[in-house]
Amino acid sequence: MRSTPIKPKDYEGWKFDWSRTEKNGYIIYELFLTDDETVQGRISLGIDGGVADVDIVETAPHNYGHTGKYQGVGGHLFAIACQVSMEAGCDGFVAFTAKSDLIAYYQKVLNAQVARGQRMYIDEAAADILIEKYIRK
Repeated sequence: MRSTPIKPKDYEGWKFDWSRTEKNGYIIYELFLTDDETVQGRISLGIDGGVADVDIVETAPHNYGHTGKYQGVGGHLFAIACQVSMEAGCDGFVAFTAKSDLIAYYQKVLNAQVARGQRMYIDEAAADILIEKYIRK
C-alpha cells in the first residue's frame, strides 16, 4: 500500500475520478505486485456504521477486461476491503453499489449478496473466503 498522497498525474488513464473519493474522506488502497511499483488496482474505503463502505473499485487500465495483464485484481481488491473491515472491528462486512450488469458476477466471484436494488454486501463468511484466497495464501 502507498503511504504518500496520490498525485494528480497518477489518476491519468483511469476510468474514475479518484480525486473525488479522496476529497470525500475515503482512504484509497493500491494493489502492487511484490517488487513492482506499478499499480495493479485501487479501492477506496470508508468505515461507516459497522461496515467498510466501498466508494470506487477499479483495476488498472492495463488490467481491464479479459485481455488484461493480470486476472483476479478485483477479487484481491475486495479482499483488501474485507481485511480493512476486520481490522476496524466490522467482522469483514463490506458494502458497495454494483453496476446492474455486474450483480450476478459479484454474486459468483465474491459470494456477495444483494441488500436492495444494486446495493450489495459481503458478509463475514464470504470475507473469510476472500481473505484466505488473496491475502493469507
